[in-house]
Amino acid sequence: MNKTELIDAMAADAGITKAAAKKALESFLGNVEKTLKGGGRVSLVGFGSWSVSRRAAREGRNPQTGKTIKIAAKNVVKFKAGADLSSSVN
Repeated sequence: MNKTELIDAMAADAGITKAAAKKALESFLGNVEKTLKGGGRVSLVGFGSWSVSRRAAREGRNPQTGKTIKIAAKNVVKFKAGADLSSSVN
């Protein structure tokens, strides 16, 4: 499912226009992004939670040449599925 299909499904399920569903989805995504940028965590009980983790700098290898390269440190977003979501897909 892509973003357009999700908006269509949200509009149909909620009985609202596609424009309203798009606005709601973009608001949700924007707020999740803003919270994660600020170092926070977003948790939806039963569905899952998003958090930011720091990945340390490390050395890697170029697979074509075998030469050692330095990989910079960076922040990565992690998602952990909640119990309800995990049990519904199994």
